[in-house]
Amino acid sequence: MIVGAGLAGAKAAETLRAEGFDGRIVLIGRENERPYERPPLSKEVLLGKKDDDSVYVHEAGWYAEHDVELREGVEAQALDLAERRVGLSDGSSVEYTRLLLAMGATPRRLRVPGANLEGVSTLRTRADSLALRARISGGGLRVAIVGGGWIGLEVAAAARTYGNEVTVLEAEATPLHVPLGPEVGALFADLHRAHGVEIRCGEGLFALRGEGSVDHVTTSLGHEIPADLVLMGVGAVPEDSLARAAGLKCENGVLVDSSLRTDDPDVYAAGDVASAYHPLYRRHLRVEHWANALNAGPAAARSMLGQDVTYDRVPYFFSDQYDLGMEFSGYATPGAYDKVVFRGDPASGEYIAFWLSQGAVVAAMNANIWDVTDPLQSLIRSGKKVEESRLTDPAVPLADL
Repeated sequence: MIVGAGLAGAKAAETLRAEGFDGRIVLIGRENERPYERPPLSKEVLLGKKDDDSVYVHEAGWYAEHDVELREGVEAQALDLAERRVGLSDGSSVEYTRLLLAMGATPRRLRVPGANLEGVSTLRTRADSLALRARISGGGLRVAIVGGGWIGLEVAAAARTYGNEVTVLEAEATPLHVPLGPEVGALFADLHRAHGVEIRCGEGLFALRGEGSVDHVTTSLGHEIPADLVLMGVGAVPEDSLARAAGLKCENGVLVDSSLRTDDPDVYAAGDVASAYHPLYRRHLRVEHWANALNAGPAAARSMLGQDVTYDRVPYFFSDQYDLGMEFSGYATPGAYDKVVFRGDPASGEYIAFWLSQGAVVAAMNANIWDVTDPLQSLIRSGKKVEESRLTDPAVPLADL
């Protein structure tokens, strides 16, 4: 049984069949449509550059053809570990031999006055993306975005591309402060300011105002900003309530080992909901990105089948904002590194940033430079110290580092 019909859950079901499992597979999804991928929702779909139906993981007939019982619009409400049974919102229950928890995460909403006004939204689902596109595609709106993370900045770029006025509120000193740190976060602030976005750092949200629908926001510093539309982009919380209620160990997600197994030997977790022990970093990490769902779902499926699995992929994600495309590998939250150096000039828009800890590369980001992920990840995995002069010298091949 797989609870959560997102990318991780769908790829787990696919892998079970590909690995020869011929038993019953039940895939539970709370949305009323088949599994789809989320990255295009804040990128190509939001910008109208990709067909709305192109996001689906499988063709509509795939699940029936592969004897996967896809239950749409149903939510798992109770997990009985002793009976190995999951109770569902439609009143039914399903027994399992092995269970995969892949429920993902839910957008965080700040509890401030006016949070329920019309025009205040989050972006997580396909329906959210289509509704947001319908609002911003005509241009001329005053758009306020709370949170300068990936979702917030990608929506800011789309909204500006459509010709809207955009203000981003970010409580930290720079956008992307948590995943990238201040050095590279400042570069993204400069990118958006160059495209006419007002970036207000060190300033959070105090309240939303309006009669029925939002018309302005009040910041934590007392400033009033007109807004016809507000997007909450303040992160997401793992959907681990089912696991917690059942007594599984949870800490910022469902805790699993490097084989993606929980403290119950018949229950596994993957994707945004899982906080997995990472052998490279020697700590639990919860990675909320597409590549993790894409790869952890199949890894969990193989682990459920009794195969020897160690899930130790280097965290990876990508983003597209205006004419900047980037890929990031590694782990570089503040405190995990002591220095950032660059190969190439960030002002040119083409560069590689390296995050160093005691001389070793712990993360790297390539901006508008392509086909370098493999050598960068190999460098991160090596853990060896590298001379800064070699890192910053474009004449030194990455593979030689």
